Parts: sequence; structure tokens; C-alpha cells
Amino acid sequence: MWSTANPTRSDVSHVEFLRHHARRLLRAAHADASGALPVLRRIKAASVVPAHTLAELFAAREGIRLKHVLNMLAAELGYPDWAACKRGVDTRPRAELDALRFDAGCFADFATNWFPDHATAHAWQAEHGGYLVRYGVQTVAILHGTP
Repeated sequence: MWSTANPTRSDVSHVEFLRHHARRLLRAAHADASGALPVLRRIKAASVVPAHTLAELFAAREGIRLKHVLNMLAAELGYPDWAACKRGVDTRPRAELDALRFDAGCFADFATNWFPDHATAHAWQAEHGGYLVRYGVQTVAILHGTP
């Protein structure tokens, strides 16, 4: 039977999770191209360092600091900056940060099914169960165990 519950319930606050996740992303940003480019694309998309092209940002990636990554995460969550995020994020439902938890590997021991949109995933979930996580425009169904 598939689990229909969110597998990532814990006592860690959203702020603590985001700080930990930001440190992991910062290490990736300083790594080689395969590790750095996904993070640098997100930093660029969030306009955290708007004066750089992706190629310039990659060349200067050692200059990326934790504050840039924290501001990127804040922007992805709809906040203008990290200070505003820090003040308000702990009041948000846990499910709103599940895409970031998915990114961090918190769902690694669960089977996943990807869908191009939430409506398709929701229809599949009605038949098969699972826990849905929006990931950009896509949605992933997280399933525990094997059928």
C-alpha cells in the first residue's frame, strides 16, 4: 500500500531547514559545472545577482555567499529578501516548502512519479494515492513502499 502522508514531518523550523539547505546549495554553487550550474541558474532567475550573465556568474561563483543563496530561497518562496522570509516563513504550512525538501533529498527513500502539471498528478493520485509536491510547473507524486 502506498503512503498518503507527507514523509517529512519533523520539529525543525522552516528557518532552520532553509539555512541548512542554503549551506548545501552554496557548496554546490562553488563546485564544478555539474553541481554549480543548477544553483547558479536559480540565483540568476531570482535576480539575486542581476548584473551577471550565467557565464559570468559561473566564472565568479567563488564570490557567491550564503546571503545570496538565502535571498534566492526567499525569492522562490515569494519574499522580497531573506529578512522578510525569516520573519514570516515559520507561519506557512509545511507543504509549501516540500519542493525545497524534495530538492534537498528528504524524499529520497520514496518512489516518485512525475507529471507535467498538477491536474494530471491530482487525477493519478485519486486512483493510486500518494502525496503530491509541486515542483515548478511539474508535480511529483511521492509514494512510500512498493505496491
